[in-house]
Amino acid sequence: AWYVPCLASLETLQELCRKENLTCKAIGITNRSLKSYEVEYLCDYKVEEGKAYYLVKWKGWPESSNTWEPRKHLNCPVLVQNFLRDRNEYLCRRREGKAMKVRNHVKTLKPAIADYIVKKAKQRIALQRWKEELNRKKNHKAMILVENTVDLEGPPLDFYYINEYKPAPGINVLNGITTGCECADCPAEKCCPKEAGFILAYNKRKKLKIQPGLPIYECNSYCRCGPDCPNRIVQKGTPYSLCIFRTNNGRGWGVKTLQKIKTNSFVMEYVGEVITSEEAERRGQLYDNQGNTYLFDLDYDSDEFTVDAARYGNVSHFVNHSCDPNLQVFNVFIDNLDLRLPRIALFSTRTIKAGEELTFDYQMKGSIDLSSDSAEGLSPSKKRIRTVCKCGAVCCRGYLN
Repeated sequence: AWYVPCLASLETLQELCRKENLTCKAIGITNRSLKSYEVEYLCDYKVEEGKAYYLVKWKGWPESSNTWEPRKHLNCPVLVQNFLRDRNEYLCRRREGKAMKVRNHVKTLKPAIADYIVKKAKQRIALQRWKEELNRKKNHKAMILVENTVDLEGPPLDFYYINEYKPAPGINVLNGITTGCECADCPAEKCCPKEAGFILAYNKRKKLKIQPGLPIYECNSYCRCGPDCPNRIVQKGTPYSLCIFRTNNGRGWGVKTLQKIKTNSFVMEYVGEVITSEEAERRGQLYDNQGNTYLFDLDYDSDEFTVDAARYGNVSHFVNHSCDPNLQVFNVFIDNLDLRLPRIALFSTRTIKAGEELTFDYQMKGSIDLSSDSAEGLSPSKKRIRTVCKCGAVCCRGYLN
């Protein structure tokens, strides 16, 4: 049997039920609740005969059911605050950011103001739903927040959150591990890294101690050591609460940390769809035309595969480039020792303050994007469009590729 997942929100389904006077226990519409009313957001404002009225959008009801209600009937102080804040924000932006005193004796709002307030309310609801979806799908304890105080952009329409690589059709990603270490004390005894010919990547404080370019071999599911083993870091997922936020300089979405991150700490994994390099070349041409960069070459041992985080990915999908980054890329092997398919981990290169944006160097990752020098020998159809860099670093190279 097969099915098509419903793309409509719960509120949309409730609106349809109430519009058609139908009941559905699965979405909370019963005979008792069919006529229940809860304020979803406020749409407009007016003063009549000295009384203030708000136009109310009722949760689970179509917009055709909106009604004007006196302020004293509304038990929703947060929604009123949001309404006033959005109104003031619109007026301030119209004044080019200059401070101004908002008049409270206005009897009606201009249609443009009311329209902005409604769009902002819908955006707030959409971002809240997206945040809940992200936190429902993630496999780590740290929280993911979403914030947009810049524009009316809502959640990306064609992005699906995943926690690990998603092989494209025809690509077989098998776990190459059939045995693990027998250590009782991994740092002191012969362990997985030593078996692979490398040193343990972490110190006693669980911070990275190896240089960029060296691989990380963590203990795997067959190892004797338990979950508290100091050689199990990346596999536990992001330990910091992060916020996906809208940047104010045209770089789209970005990611900032909500907690202080110490130097050489694991921050997040870069995951996406695993595709062949040939397919990556084809997609790269399309992404360049859109000004996007999501391709990450798995070139630790060969250039057979690439990770594409355009449609499938985690928080790392939203991390922006910087020519002076605070994150560094490392190749990690845990339950798969196939050198063609390392996991990609991002570690802090310095102390990162709470509220600071997280960035890494897109060229550092071995992206298939070509610089102008390396593209000179290619045919015109193979040459890449150069994307202007907006990182703002003192050492900015000017272009992402």
